[in-house]
Amino acid sequence: MSIKTNAARAKRPAEDGFASDVLSGLSAPRKWLAPKYFYDERGSQLFEQITELKEYYPTRCELAILREHNADIARVFGPKTALIEFGTGSTRKVRILLEAATTVEAYVPVDISAEMLRQEAQQLQHDYPRLRVLPVAADITLPFRLPSAIVGLARAGFFPGSTVGNFEPHDAAAFLRHAGRILGARTTLIVGVDLVKDARILNAAYDDAEGVTAQFNLNVLVRLNRELAADFDLDAFSHRAFYNSERRRIEMHLVSSRQQKVHIAGRVIEFAAGETIHTENSYKYTIESFGLLAQSAGWTPTTYWSDGYFLVQALAARA
Repeated sequence: MSIKTNAARAKRPAEDGFASDVLSGLSAPRKWLAPKYFYDERGSQLFEQITELKEYYPTRCELAILREHNADIARVFGPKTALIEFGTGSTRKVRILLEAATTVEAYVPVDISAEMLRQEAQQLQHDYPRLRVLPVAADITLPFRLPSAIVGLARAGFFPGSTVGNFEPHDAAAFLRHAGRILGARTTLIVGVDLVKDARILNAAYDDAEGVTAQFNLNVLVRLNRELAADFDLDAFSHRAFYNSERRRIEMHLVSSRQQKVHIAGRVIEFAAGETIHTENSYKYTIESFGLLAQSAGWTPTTYWSDGYFLVQALAARA
């Protein structure tokens, strides 16, 4: 659903740009917040709940594709490989690959959700004692160092969850180039991509009947209150999500129900009644349009697996 790069933070706000990012977004003519800031501990928990909802098809579809085709996907990995997962969260998807990927000798989960990362890595190491599990707490959108223990191994990447759709298309291409620099030459990247489909299905997936996605969206304000001394009144904001067919994206917003002022990090931010904070986009692609995006970022699309709702695409780095 969104870019999982900031939960139980490894840095203070002043160091990681949290406060400056938030103030920049909320001071813009059209207010926005970066979706990576959804993921404090509570946000991570809510996202895992979302993935279990009947309306939220992406996780269910991706898991089914991985289960059905894990042996075929594993064949794209070379011998003696280190598998690097970008924005890990739960390890349940990579476990499906590891069941078939016997050439993977090391697994490097990368996420800034430090506590969840630690817990998932420990459990995975327990379950796969012969696998070297080497977690890295980092923001996947920024340069980070891979563990020295994987020197000498081939590298492959895994970027599931349709997280690529949370980037603006030009930023998605920039991220794919960034991933290519981290992984190096002659490598493979497996990417999960949500496909264009009926708007009714998309709208329901991001505005579920139980209101879990609304809680997830509003939780970012809880985080701002806690970590940046803000005074958002949660009752004065509501969740709105809709499919923008022209731009082929889901948009999520927080809507101010009244004219109000909010204090945050020593600043005063004014809201008009009906004004929104744009918290997330989730772009949807066709197989062809994602292939063109990947090519623009230096990757060659190779094999893909799809159920018509979701796409798992293998990309090969161009020399």
